[in-house]
Amino acid sequence: MQDPFKGFNDDDGNNNGNGPQGLPLPPNYATVVNPKTGNMRIAKVGFSWTMFLFHPFPSIFRADWYNLLCIIGVELGLQMLFFLLVPLNDRAAASSVVELGIAVLWGAIYNLMYYRHLFTRGFVPADERSRDLLTRAHYWKPQD
Repeated sequence: MQDPFKGFNDDDGNNNGNGPQGLPLPPNYATVVNPKTGNMRIAKVGFSWTMFLFHPFPSIFRADWYNLLCIIGVELGLQMLFFLLVPLNDRAAASSVVELGIAVLWGAIYNLMYYRHLFTRGFVPADERSRDLLTRAHYWKPQD
């Protein structure tokens, strides 16, 4: 199979550790696996553009119900706070700024939230490349 990520291979030239069935992974994606069930998840490490643009749909598509409920709860709380603190005649202008701020917040932290929840469910990095990527991004804390 042709590698669509040419030039992004790791130092050993092994197509970023190869994903499932030998498919290459982009350099900023990590693979985690649950050793008890064999369940494997692959997701991006870093800013989530899909969460920035389409929140909360990425959590629905990943079946990440825990984080979806957290996101809905935080958004409802922020909306209530917004309506309590911002006067009625200023809401139109401030609403777009608040929505942009919320979108940037979820884009910045959603992938971290997703991986941390997987780790609490027993998932661990599937290979050394994923472990290094998750450790460098401070998503995974090596076990001593």
